[in-house]
Amino acid sequence: MTADRPNLATPARRLMATLAVAAFPALLAAAPAMAAAAPVATDCTPEASTACVAAIVMDEENNFVPDVGVTISGAGFEAEVTTTQEGPVSVKVPDVGTYTITLDEATLPDGLFPDPPQIDVIAQTGSTARGAIHLGDQPAGATPSDEPGAGASEGTETPAAGEEGSDEATGGFSWSNAWQKFGLGIRLGLLLALASVGISLIYGTTGLSTFAHGEQFTLGAVFAFMGIHMWGLSFWPAALLSLALCTATGFVQDVVLWKPLRQRGTPLTQLMIITIGLSLTLQYTIQLMIGNGSERILSTNPTSMTIAGITLSSWSWASMAVAVVAILFIGWFLTRTRIGRATRAVSDNPALASATGINPDKIVRIVWTMSTGFAGLAGLMYGLSVGTFGWNTGMQMLLLMFAAVTLGGLGTAFGALLGSLVIGIVVEMSPLIPGMPNDLRYATALAILILVLLLRPQGLLGRRERIG
Repeated sequence: MTADRPNLATPARRLMATLAVAAFPALLAAAPAMAAAAPVATDCTPEASTACVAAIVMDEENNFVPDVGVTISGAGFEAEVTTTQEGPVSVKVPDVGTYTITLDEATLPDGLFPDPPQIDVIAQTGSTARGAIHLGDQPAGATPSDEPGAGASEGTETPAAGEEGSDEATGGFSWSNAWQKFGLGIRLGLLLALASVGISLIYGTTGLSTFAHGEQFTLGAVFAFMGIHMWGLSFWPAALLSLALCTATGFVQDVVLWKPLRQRGTPLTQLMIITIGLSLTLQYTIQLMIGNGSERILSTNPTSMTIAGITLSSWSWASMAVAVVAILFIGWFLTRTRIGRATRAVSDNPALASATGINPDKIVRIVWTMSTGFAGLAGLMYGLSVGTFGWNTGMQMLLLMFAAVTLGGLGTAFGALLGSLVIGIVVEMSPLIPGMPNDLRYATALAILILVLLLRPQGLLGRRERIG
């Protein structure tokens, strides 16, 4: 069994490399649509027969201003939304035509004034009409725009002011903007690390790369949302219930699925295909549970906090703190406890660990249980810090998780932490590159994944494996 283990892991890596290379052109082609569906960018994805209207509020340095109330009205339709730090907030409108975006000036930060307080945009079928309102430190006497089309629709040659990817939205490179992006990268990196460490531990103890881990991430936000909005629980009971249910899913999976397959000696390639099927099953189960739109765990908007020049929501700072504590706990568990040392022993050599009295099956079950629990915690914190989530959030995050664990070194928990921080910072800061569209920021993670597999397959902290 021991002699076959390196040979089983090598085809898994080759399959991952093949999938990554094959998916790269498709991801580049689909990147705009993928970014439009991401919860951090919008709450609405236009289809062939529908249209969306997005509201953007920016300050003088072209940073997004959160917690501003906005009303989108027109064609007998009216909706109220609240802006976020991460990007535009949009809604689906019933008909094409002209819609007015109006600020609630009572919700503006002190010392900032709109110019103008409202604008008109034209919604077109199959696109998102985006309207940007800039805030300045002096009151402006401008009146609402009389001419429709102050905004623009996706797909036009000239992006609307404030639209991600436009020159006016980025305003060129600035150190303050780079520092803010760096803070967002640290936030994403810590949450990725909390989820990715599970993938790394599962691979280290079983040799299996699971494609269903993204849905375990989504379940953390889903169960909390259902606990609050469907079961009538307050936040803390709903959060604890969510973590308990996510942890239980890993235990049940190993009892019902993975242990019987291990005992039958099912090859790793077949097991990997099973994880893809499990991923699809969980995706559409989640869609049946919450629908195909974006949801919010909490209906109230958090306050913004500025620490060391980085402005994030209070939930973002809390999520980063929780992630740091959880990661430190994982490090302590792996290095200072008997079960943690046994986990490392099984990861290093299952046969030798079994000869010393360690039960590999029990260790693997503990790893599955812990991994899904921490993935659920990461998903819960992501939903709170970003503000919204959807049924396909985990699918979008899975690419970043694989890139992180591959960069750090498959099977190494500390490598997953290092790789996650690097991926998070690169993804969030890549739009600062001149000419780099914001829509392609997730593609940078796949580019890193391919380069690592080509140049250093074992990752930054991984070990070389002898073939043959």
